[in-house]
Amino acid sequence: MRQNNNGKQMKKTLVGILSFVFIVALFSCSTDTSPQIRVRNGRSDIVNVHIQSSGNNEFRINNVEPGETSGYQKISEGNITATAVIQNESISFIAAKNTNYTIVISLGKSPEIIIEK
Repeated sequence: MRQNNNGKQMKKTLVGILSFVFIVALFSCSTDTSPQIRVRNGRSDIVNVHIQSSGNNEFRINNVEPGETSGYQKISEGNITATAVIQNESISFIAAKNTNYTIVISLGKSPEIIIEK
């Protein structure tokens, strides 16, 4: 009889562990896979960047202080053009799901894109 109780206890423990693993896996999976963009300012003055997507959605990431990096903003997939307003130079790229992008604005250089997966 004692072996039977041990078997039941092991089953309960195994079911509990598997349930916990399933719940953790379920909550760790993100359903939002939108690409995101931010701006890093490598200049000595404030920068503003104009973002335009292939769906003609436009927005700005403004007032990024020298040496600072803005927070991420969601963007749509597809062709993206980012224009550094102070330099009037732009960079274009194709935004993909599950990818974060950083536009780097530096003194004397064209804007650069850093892809972070």
